[in-house]
Amino acid sequence: MPAYSKLIGKLMGLPKTLLNMHYAFSRIEQRQQTQLALSGRALSDFNRTRTDIKTLHDAEFKVFSQFGDDGIIQHLVNNIEIPFEQQVFIEFGVENYTEANTRFLLINNNWSGLIMDGSAKNMAHVQNSPLYHQYDLQALNAFITAENINSLIASAGISGEIGLLHIDIDGNDYWVWKAIKAVNPIIVIVEYNHIFGPDKPYTVPYDPAFYRTEKHHSNLYFGTSLLSICDLAAELGYDFVGCSLTGINAYFVRKDKNFMPALTAGQGFVDARVRQSRNAEGRLTYLRGEDRLKAIKGMPVFNTRTGKTETL
Repeated sequence: MPAYSKLIGKLMGLPKTLLNMHYAFSRIEQRQQTQLALSGRALSDFNRTRTDIKTLHDAEFKVFSQFGDDGIIQHLVNNIEIPFEQQVFIEFGVENYTEANTRFLLINNNWSGLIMDGSAKNMAHVQNSPLYHQYDLQALNAFITAENINSLIASAGISGEIGLLHIDIDGNDYWVWKAIKAVNPIIVIVEYNHIFGPDKPYTVPYDPAFYRTEKHHSNLYFGTSLLSICDLAAELGYDFVGCSLTGINAYFVRKDKNFMPALTAGQGFVDARVRQSRNAEGRLTYLRGEDRLKAIKGMPVFNTRTGKTETL
């Protein structure tokens, strides 16, 4: 009986122990975030003093972004006059926001923001984190389409001029930007599909239920070519100013605010070296070069210049 009683006592104390562990890990995570933010701020301040930044690649550094996008964003917002009331960002396709391109902008520059993701679990993770009470951040669970994007933005109380819009939904990126009327962003970031190359005006045909893995097991059939998104940007009044060094994100600045040379798709194209292809069983196959495009041969693409659907 004494051993049994001791076991019961240990079990009864377990919830408090777990709570203490959770608190301890949370404190460690916050300290790490603070150290990362301070390092990023030092890099941002250093970039302000540099005279050798000629391209976006020169400004890259990583704090919370997956690659060097934190540095690019800091370079842009440090050199564009954006009034306080317009220091607002919208980013969607953020997963749980642990690794995201606007997180450093939120923490370092104290911008307000709206993030959206199709996973309720991901958005609950953000809502239950210290970020949610420390900063003016809204996290909305939504599967984004061209039909609902404007109402989603409006539901967050955001309208008119804003500082930055980031579109990364691995599918209808072209169509969603084309549909946005609720806001007029100064900076726009759009993920492009590098395997379409620099000179093809292709996007996936619009499907409001588009899900990358279901459309093709390779995970290579998604999004828009750089040329198509550059064409759309020009129609909407934006200059293309470059891509991230990894060849994932394209950057656009509204013409009335741009301080950088405007580029053509051919001048700014970066062919990504990430290898994310998968086989029918979902295992990585690490395809490179032309083999990536061959993997999705026969899939339909919409030619944004002719307005017709073609086959790869």
